[in-house]
Amino acid sequence: MTEKESPAQRALGDVAPKMVELTDEVLFGDVWERPGLSPRDRSLVTVTTLAALYRGEQLTFHLRLALDNGLSREELAEALTHLAFYAGWPNAMDALTRLKHITAPTTA
Repeated sequence: MTEKESPAQRALGDVAPKMVELTDEVLFGDVWERPGLSPRDRSLVTVTTLAALYRGEQLTFHLRLALDNGLSREELAEALTHLAFYAGWPNAMDALTRLKHITAPTTA
């Protein structure tokens, strides 16, 4: 591949090339690029939905993307705390644990 591989390509390119194509071109190439919401807002919606549905594997990726899209650790923690009352305590606790893990300072 001549261009940089997408996360979907690295994860599933050898198993499900069509799924990768749909992920890269339709989901991230079209849906995420629509002008109605900023990437930051789309990340907030996505993170809270994935947390509510207890989709941890995808949630970890999207928590990182949310940070890259301008949400702070504190904003994500507040959204996930709020979510606990609507989507369940275990879902929120899992999501907050994942957030803590990916934002923990690294030690050398």
